[in-house]
Amino acid sequence: MEYKNFTTFNVKKDNGIAWVTIDFPPVNVQGQEMLADLNSLALRLERDREIKVVVFQSAHPEIWVCHYDTNLLRDMSKDAVSRDEAKLLDLQSVLERISRLPQATIAKLEGFARGGGHEFALACDMRFAARGKYKFMQMEVGMGILPCGGGASRMARQAGLGRALEIILSARDFTADEAEAYGTINKALEPDEIGEYVENLARRIAQFPAESINACKQTVYESIDKSIEDALKAEAYWLYQATSKTSAITRFTWADEQGAQFDIDNQRNWEQLVINVQEVND
Repeated sequence: MEYKNFTTFNVKKDNGIAWVTIDFPPVNVQGQEMLADLNSLALRLERDREIKVVVFQSAHPEIWVCHYDTNLLRDMSKDAVSRDEAKLLDLQSVLERISRLPQATIAKLEGFARGGGHEFALACDMRFAARGKYKFMQMEVGMGILPCGGGASRMARQAGLGRALEIILSARDFTADEAEAYGTINKALEPDEIGEYVENLARRIAQFPAESINACKQTVYESIDKSIEDALKAEAYWLYQATSKTSAITRFTWADEQGAQFDIDNQRNWEQLVINVQEVND
């Protein structure tokens, strides 16, 4: 699969990882060009089982993705619509497509991510931010609107109602450490640590079966919106999707025949064993 001819970012493939480097001077604004590129990227990734992990990073020294292009917001209609007439916005549709990718997606945040840029980060599966460089904000309330790229919906699920409302209604900058405390990112790291941390995580995930990664991801996302009974049924469904397309049964048979689970050394070293078992295939 070729990943070329993008306007707002470039893509480098390396051992199952797609490194997407956002580079759209002067400030990585999130407009139709970026949405078109993200939609095209998603179309390719949805069909690519060689890529297991996608990392979104920025070439800009201060900005990850700044915000949605205000020129596009200026052209919005002033007329209210009914609930039945309301349709998904372009930003919502594209970021939801990114969220549903079969790959694990990571936002490597080493600069500002405000408005739509922050909503883009929230649409990724995991977020890691550099202290002293990362800031996020949802400024929409001060502009007379609301977060409209999934920000309100995803933030409430990520941080809880009270914190989501504080973030949205205060329209202020939050630091990496605040983001970690509020739950909008996975972890705040020193600037000289984030590169190695994200790379190690991406390379570890990229060693696992593509279908298993997708099944794990879809199960977790489904569980958010379901009762516990329906969520457990979703787990069972995705289990069989995984076993039908991976070497799971072969690996469990190997473990049984080798007596692997009863070995105390294996119990002490599962973190490495789960990597070693990748060599056991159909």
